[in-house]
Amino acid sequence: MDLDLVFLGTSGSVPTAQRAPSALLLRRGGERLLFDCGEGTQRQLLRSNVGLVELREVFISHFHADHYLGLPGMLKTFALRGRELPLTVYGPRGLKDLFSTLRRVFGRLPYALELVELRPGDVLERGEYNLVTFAVAHAVESMGFALVEHPRPGRFDVAAADTLGVPSGPERGLLQAGESVQLADGRVVTPDEVLGAPRPGRRVVLSGDTATSPLVLEASRGAEVLVHEATFLDEERERAAETAHATALEVAELAREAEVGLLALTHLSNRYFGPEVAREARTIFPDTVVPKDFDVIDVPFSERGAPQLIKGGAAQRREERTPEAEVVP
Repeated sequence: MDLDLVFLGTSGSVPTAQRAPSALLLRRGGERLLFDCGEGTQRQLLRSNVGLVELREVFISHFHADHYLGLPGMLKTFALRGRELPLTVYGPRGLKDLFSTLRRVFGRLPYALELVELRPGDVLERGEYNLVTFAVAHAVESMGFALVEHPRPGRFDVAAADTLGVPSGPERGLLQAGESVQLADGRVVTPDEVLGAPRPGRRVVLSGDTATSPLVLEASRGAEVLVHEATFLDEERERAAETAHATALEVAELAREAEVGLLALTHLSNRYFGPEVAREARTIFPDTVVPKDFDVIDVPFSERGAPQLIKGGAAQRREERTPEAEVVP
């Protein structure tokens, strides 16, 4: 199952010429989950090789404008395109009150819009994984999100199955799925006889805006990827504390203690450039990257390698560009 992160907006608070405000698309198989939707997110999608897909779910970490201001325009665009699929927006308490005001902006929608208010500790069960919310340390009610996959069955031992006389075909598939099978001679073979130890699923943690905190640390333990804001460098540690943001050095210390596989720093202040943020963090945690807009982090299963930053992985190549479809209100 493919899993990756598409960075659509990596700036803090205000857009710059190179970076848009916060937005991240998590892709798992055929699913597309958008986390935060800063100003211009729909245009970022259109500029990428992802396109403005028919998102089914949007998750808002908190109600500072740089994390949701792009949502009204996107909802309106979906309406103008004649969308019929329902859309669910998740966020902290106050989401419904916010949308009672935003409806004046995007108006009536031809599709169902469901608003779900979450509290830290809520778990959204999704079959092969859970989405877990956790509290963060910010100036307003905010939350982070962790995608936590369930353990996978161990590797199928072909030699053991041959020895036990399990025929090739459906029986082996059932065993790999965790079910016992009865052979033609009446013997019952159980999964533990042909499967290795269970293999762990992946964990990806998205902090949203926050100072470093024990709750973020606990949510991040053992994660393949931690995406954490780093609005400031260490020279501005006092300013970071005043505004409930984090410095690159503080986040690197947290990542080291949490033993994450890869640290991705985002929500950069416009006073800094990516390389200087990365240099500071790498003095503590070498496996740090500072993605730009349209970079992608691929998150394979552990037995297939470590997470990798793909620079410009979602950038639309010139030859891929197509004429924009006309939308008439």
